[in-house]
Amino acid sequence: MEQVTGFFNGNYHLITIVILSIFLGIEVISRVPAVLHTPLMSGANAIHGVVIIGAIIVMGSAHDGDYVSLVLGFLAVILGTLNVVGGFVYLIYSYSMESDYTNPLIICICYINIT
Repeated sequence: MEQVTGFFNGNYHLITIVILSIFLGIEVISRVPAVLHTPLMSGANAIHGVVIIGAIIVMGSAHDGDYVSLVLGFLAVILGTLNVVGGFVYLIYSYSMESDYTNPLIICICYINIT
């Protein structure tokens, strides 16, 4: 318990920045118009692709017995993969609702050309 309180006492400024960035992100995302939603989501999916690669690198370079790095890297890979796959599913759904392109291969090619 002393380690946890020591961590919070030593890093309170970083924790404050994370909390403020969460509130800022909520405010920014809530004010995004619907026209910009798809381009912003494709950018977020590209960023999560970089997160997946970085997490794999962290997991590969973790020292023996460094279970914190392995668990955090594993969680980053799982959550990043879920976000990328969810982005593709949403993209296929939104394009199938708005256009005549219902072939997933055409949609993926259009997605690659957008990003």
